[in-house]
Amino acid sequence: MTTARTVDGTRAADRTDAPVSEGGVALTAWLASLVHNHDYASLAELRRPRVQREPHFRALWYSPTEAQREVYGQVAFLFAVYHQGRTKPAFGYGSLGEAARRIGGGAGRGPDDPGAARLVDRIVSSRRIPWRHLQHAIARLRSCDQQPPSWAGLVDDLNRWHDRRARVPYEWGVAFHMPPARAAADRAGALSLPTSAVSLPKDPTT
Repeated sequence: MTTARTVDGTRAADRTDAPVSEGGVALTAWLASLVHNHDYASLAELRRPRVQREPHFRALWYSPTEAQREVYGQVAFLFAVYHQGRTKPAFGYGSLGEAARRIGGGAGRGPDDPGAARLVDRIVSSRRIPWRHLQHAIARLRSCDQQPPSWAGLVDDLNRWHDRRARVPYEWGVAFHMPPARAAADRAGALSLPTSAVSLPKDPTT
């Protein structure tokens, strides 16, 4: 694991929600600078992914490989969607599953909000990266005036979407549906088991 610095200066290894990729950290820092500098024109361009201009290609520069370019471009789009009309950047924290627990209102948040629960279920059950549902989740966080997920962490999670060992959709589901203390205890218990005792869910495509 690298010790990449996050946008707030802490080491990635010191934070449970921090990314480990330099590219995700650099992308987030650049996107935040657009908000800091009130570069609303570039942010508006990023919200138009079908019209690819300089800001879009600039986001792709941070991708370490060609295969990851789509993720970098789409996360830049989601960042711009969340920050429409905002004057200060929100770096976010936690995974998408943790962030979705913040969706809702007076009647309840997270699992207690039927719309949020349905949305997360659609996201975590998708074989492909569910970009449309992710956009909906980010838009709901924005409308609820709640913090987004860690943008740099989102980059890393989406780049590992098809990694069966990372089990990103499963981890998002656990983070959303389980109380944080219970989820942490379950993870600690799993880590204490011998490798042979930990079974991974079968991929439905195999």
